[in-house]
Amino acid sequence: MTGLGGASRPAFFVPYPMIESNLLTAAILGLVEGLTEFLPVSSTGHLIVAGSLLHYTGDKAKLFEIVIQAGAILAVCWEFRRKFIDVATNLFTDRGAQRFVMNLFIAFLPAAILGLAFAKAIKAHLFAPVPVAAAFIVGALVILWVEARQRKHPAVVRISSVDDMRWPDALKVGLAQAFALIPGTSRSGATIIGGMLFGLSRPAATEFSFFLAVPTLLAATAYELFRNRATLAGGDLSMIGTGFVVAFVSAFLVVRWLLRYVAHHDFVPFAWYRIAFGIVILATAYAGLVKWD
Repeated sequence: MTGLGGASRPAFFVPYPMIESNLLTAAILGLVEGLTEFLPVSSTGHLIVAGSLLHYTGDKAKLFEIVIQAGAILAVCWEFRRKFIDVATNLFTDRGAQRFVMNLFIAFLPAAILGLAFAKAIKAHLFAPVPVAAAFIVGALVILWVEARQRKHPAVVRISSVDDMRWPDALKVGLAQAFALIPGTSRSGATIIGGMLFGLSRPAATEFSFFLAVPTLLAATAYELFRNRATLAGGDLSMIGTGFVVAFVSAFLVVRWLLRYVAHHDFVPFAWYRIAFGIVILATAYAGLVKWD
């Protein structure tokens, strides 16, 4: 591209209208990320569908979607800052703080190991709206089953607080989180519903899902940034910054709302939403009404 007098413009230069369009896309995707990251509806699945509708796809789009997760992570860190500060302050003297950190580490490992092993295959074959829609529906059926099980057998709940978890409990939740490597499954959904399946109360499972998001999403963000650093250009920083800020604000509001919600409600409405969303994607793809990228 050449400018006035034939001078060559930087590769990342785009005209002002295109910048506005890019920032709007970043804001929309940041909002989608923040609203869905901690709900059992799959942020990745929603981002893939939203990116397809906005015609923002490809390797750089996948990188952007992962990096703006850091905004959602910051929302959790801010909401639970007293917990994190207390753990950091007493890590070398308090057994409870040490157990908390060890549980997070153990729960983090399965997804980290399997993610490194199968990341390329997953991105190549499953990062598309139709596979995501199928995962939405299957995940919804699991939510309905686990919720029905807990209603019929309330005695299965044996852990009412994150601080009461032991390492086998953390490992089980970590194995459940590994299923979230399949786009559309939902990381938060897998950890929350997995935790409930293995004996955690709904509030405890939800809170542990928030905590587990911090090392999991931070590691994913750092890994993708390092691995794909060559694909980033100067013009991408404004998009990433916009997506990050919008994701932080929206995720902060969702975290606060969800903590109140789980005290008195179950996740059945989210299951029906997942089924409806998945059916719409499959129906429009099959009928050719929407050309999903």
